[in-house]
Parts: sequence; C-alpha cells; structure tokens
Amino acid sequence: MNPALALAHITAGPLSHIAAGPLSHIAAGPLGQVKAIGNVLLDVLGNAILVYFLVLNSSFLVLILFATLEFARYLRRLPFAGYDETYTSPLTDPVSVLVPAYNEASGIVAAVQAMLALRYPRYEVVVVDDGSTDGTLDRLVEAFGLVPSSRVIPADLPMRGAITSVHVPASGTSSLTVVRKENGGKTDALNTAINVARYPLVCMVDADSLLDPDALLAVAKPFADDPVRVVATGGVVGVVNGCQTRAGRVVDVRMPRRWLARIQVAEYLRAFLLGRTGFSRLDSLVVISGAFGLFRRDLVVEVGGLDPDCIGEDAELVVRLHKHLRRSGLASGEYRIRFVAEPVSWSEVPETLGVLGHQRRRWHRGISEILIKHRAMIGNPRYGRIGLVVLPYYVLFEALAPVIELAGLVLVPLGLVFGLVDLAFAGKFLLVAYGYAIVVTLTALLVEEFSFRRYHRWRDLLSMVAASILENFGYRQLTAWWRVRGLWAALRKKQQHWGVMTRVGFEPAAERSSR
Repeated sequence: MNPALALAHITAGPLSHIAAGPLSHIAAGPLGQVKAIGNVLLDVLGNAILVYFLVLNSSFLVLILFATLEFARYLRRLPFAGYDETYTSPLTDPVSVLVPAYNEASGIVAAVQAMLALRYPRYEVVVVDDGSTDGTLDRLVEAFGLVPSSRVIPADLPMRGAITSVHVPASGTSSLTVVRKENGGKTDALNTAINVARYPLVCMVDADSLLDPDALLAVAKPFADDPVRVVATGGVVGVVNGCQTRAGRVVDVRMPRRWLARIQVAEYLRAFLLGRTGFSRLDSLVVISGAFGLFRRDLVVEVGGLDPDCIGEDAELVVRLHKHLRRSGLASGEYRIRFVAEPVSWSEVPETLGVLGHQRRRWHRGISEILIKHRAMIGNPRYGRIGLVVLPYYVLFEALAPVIELAGLVLVPLGLVFGLVDLAFAGKFLLVAYGYAIVVTLTALLVEEFSFRRYHRWRDLLSMVAASILENFGYRQLTAWWRVRGLWAALRKKQQHWGVMTRVGFEPAAERSSR
C-alpha cells in the first residue's frame, strides 16, 4: 500500500473515530461548559464596565450642569459683590495666610511677594520652612530683609518637628513671619503655621502658588455674607506654566508650551473648577485643595488640626469637619463649606512623567487613606448626603475608577485576541469610556470659556481642545496605573514622604517676551 494512502487510512480510521468520539465529547463537555461560563461572565463583566463608564461620565455632566447654574448666579451677583466695601470695612475678619515650604527656593520669593501684595484689609503671611536643603530660607532672608525674632509660638496643635528659629522683616513694614523647623512633613508644617497664626481665619496656600490680587477678598466673601454658618471655603487652582508673571502676579494667562502640562490644564478645568463647583452647589463639597483653602481657625484646632498620618491632609480635614459638625447635631443646611469659582491660585504643574507619576500616586493614596480612615461614614445616614451619596461616590468613581479602567483595558483586548469579544463591543467600550469623556471635557471647556474667558487667544483655545482629546490616548492610561499604585500603597500603609516636585520657577513677563 502506498504510504500516503496508509497514513490517510489511519487518520480517517480509528484515530479519527477517537477524535470524533470520546475526545469530542470531552471537548463538548466540561471544557465546553467552562468556555460557555467564561463567555457569560465576560459578557456580564463587559456590560458592567460599560454601564460604569456611562454612569461615571454622566455624573460629570450632571456636576457641570450644577456648576453652570452656580456660575450664572455668581456672574449675576458679581457687580454687587461689594469687594470694595469688604476691603474698607473694619468688620472684615483678618486672615493668616499659611505657606508650608520644602525645597521651594526657585519660586518661593515670587509666591510670597504675591501674597504680601494681596488686596485685603488685614492679614499676615506665615511661611514655615520644613527643613529645606536648597536654600529656601536664605532666599527669603535676602529678599525680605529678615532677622531672627524671639517670639514664642503657642502649642495649640502638636508639632513633630521642633522649631529652630523665627524670622521677621527688620523694617517691620510687612506682616511676614518665617518659621524654620526640623523636617516633619507638609502636614506638620501646616499645624505649626496654625500655631503661629494670630487671626480667626487661616488660608492654606502651597508655596508654589501665585494668588490673584483679589483672591483673598473673594474667597473670604462667604464668611462675610454668612459668618455663622460658613466654616470653610476653597478657590480655583489654575496652571501657571506658560503664563507671564510680574512681581509675583500672573499678568497674561497662556497655555503651557509642553503638551503634558496642557493636558493638565484641561484636567484641572474639569475636576477642580467644574467638579468642585457642582459639589458645592449641592452642599456636598468634601475636597478643598491645600493649594488654596480658607478655614475657621477655632474649628481646625477643635478637631485636632491636620492629620500628619494622612497624605491627603487637605481633603481629610474637610471630611473630618463634616464628621465633627454632624456629630455636634448640625444638619447639612446649618453649616456650609463653599467653593468659590472666580479667585485663582496659580500653581506650577509637573512637566515630566516622573514627577507627574509621583504626584498622582500621592494624590490617589491620599483619597484612598481618607476613605479607609472614615469608612464608618460611608453609607451612614447619620452624616446625611455626605455619608449616603458623596463618600460612596468617591469610593466607586474615584478610589476604584483606575482599577476598573485598567481592567477594561486588559479584558477587552484579550477578549478580542481569543474571540470572546467582538469588534462591536470593543467599539462601544471606546465610545463610552473615552469618546464620552472627550465630550465631557469639551463641555467643561465651553462652560469655562463662556463664564470667565481666562484664555483669550484662539491658539490657546485650540490647543486646549487638542489637549482634551489627547488626554485619552496614553495620559489617562498612565495616570490610571499611577493611581492604582497609590491605592495599593494606601492599603499596604507604606511610609509616606513629602516627595520631590521639580520646579521651573515663575518666569517674568519681560524674560518671556524677549524669547
């Protein structure tokens, strides 16, 4: 017999019978059942992810809607805001501006100059140098003519790092106090600054920030309008990269040169301006940025100051204030925590992936630690809408968002490779998760442009539109990965640090225009 025919006969004979018999039965049995179950699970999981992103992006649109209503009300009242009366009134509460600083030599002088030039009737600036090693204190001493002071600092709040010296201007013409202390972290520096503060309202500002001239007047206005109920306010944080500055002020708002910073402009606009304004409109604000927040000093001391063991100390303080006030018997309408959309604190954002990654890991670790620490509030009707709505929202759409996003980015391609997901589903995922997100960001940009028009050049607006689109291709995936690492660090209770933020510094308008 021809060998080829013999082989064909064998293949078509007993072996083929075996393949078509018991083995096919096995394949159609347990393995087939496993595959069928896997298909069902993947289908359920895939639909759940689609619904998740649909609800997430829709919730952003709802917040933008409420923010739009708040902007409309704010702009209607702006001509009657009475800032001049507040500025000249002897009844306006004085403010202590608190600036924690660690290795901020490149921008600290410009930042303090801006704070000393604020339009406000009575205030002081307290800078706490938390053991800097880059000459931050030397820059301040040289720029403001500081000399040592024998002032005794009270211990209303515990301090981990000992104070080594206190400095004030030799001329006595400015209300600046600079405290040098041993390194204890940003939170410890803020608690030290609160101890130093002499006034009933304390404004926490990052050392890399420049404040608009009327920023303090505007953010303190809710306290003047409703002094009994308002306990804290926060202001907008804008991106200073690319802007022209002069004498510690932003004189020309421009988009950054680098795309990484431009994407962050769009991100800050959506999250910081529109998102927080929407929550504030709903009396549900739980995050006030440490870059620009104003608090009643007595309440901050009453709740024990900022938590040095939580890396998200600013938001944690707000959550703890909600908790304290609700436990004191106050309902949500009997106290107010407000977000003011117009005053701007301009901050420098990272322009390298390494620094940005560290920042996002730290931010997400902070919100995760807050939710873990205050988990008893989540779903608890005792804390009103904060416990029943806002904190569950942050669990689902903040803490777990990067985990779910990365799961979708892994499962959908794998499903395509193994034939478990069709192209139609993959298209739906991209449309809902990323296409919808682009629409949300562009809507936020449109609302901001019609309300405040901070960016006047068409070139800047077009680059912001491009950044809103580019954010979804690589940037979001990287930040999701960094945020997952931040969540993991919170769960592991890994030791925390101030971290390093490489500063470019504030560039004067004259230098920028000469290039």
